[in-house]
Amino acid sequence: MKRAAIDEFFRRLSERDPEPKTELEYSNPYTLLVAVVLSAQATDVGVNKATRALFEKADNPTAMVALGEAVVRDHIKTIGLYKTKAANVIRLSEILLDRHAGAVPRQREALEELPGVGRKTANVVLNVAFGEPTIAVDTHIFRVSNRTGLAPGKDVEAVEQGLLKRVPRAWRLHAHHWLILHGRYVCKARKPDCPACIVRDLCDFTGKVLE
Repeated sequence: MKRAAIDEFFRRLSERDPEPKTELEYSNPYTLLVAVVLSAQATDVGVNKATRALFEKADNPTAMVALGEAVVRDHIKTIGLYKTKAANVIRLSEILLDRHAGAVPRQREALEELPGVGRKTANVVLNVAFGEPTIAVDTHIFRVSNRTGLAPGKDVEAVEQGLLKRVPRAWRLHAHHWLILHGRYVCKARKPDCPACIVRDLCDFTGKVLE
């Protein structure tokens, strides 16, 4: 996809949704961090159902550690890998208290040192909590980037680097959410809804079905 087409691609997505938001429910950087850690191999809907009651009891690391791993585990048992995730939530909360005065760090390296936090999770936190123009590549973004020709790559890191190079700076802050939502609701994995796609004429996908 050429640069002019990429600019038009994001202009249309921004026109439809000027201020896209994460579908994870959170109230502060800490609850965002926990929600994103829990969302690995789980849906946002499932995470939200599990965290509503949890975050009412603990919306900061001190309260979460006080709850204890067993209680956290019970709250999130409907989520995949809940035992490992509960342990990670408690341990990352302890690290935040020990090393960061209970605050979520704004540095990528410090975020990636936390249990359960990889590059994608760090990118989401930096983008959503702190307004950094990062792009976290999940399965939706990986698919859309390759299928449309926006930023083809053989793995998530290649796609991320391609997007950072190719997405115009004016669109970079919200690019992450525009692409996720487009992949989740329009450019779906099994059956992309090409007739409803507002960027279909810019897309390089050879399997378009327009009827």
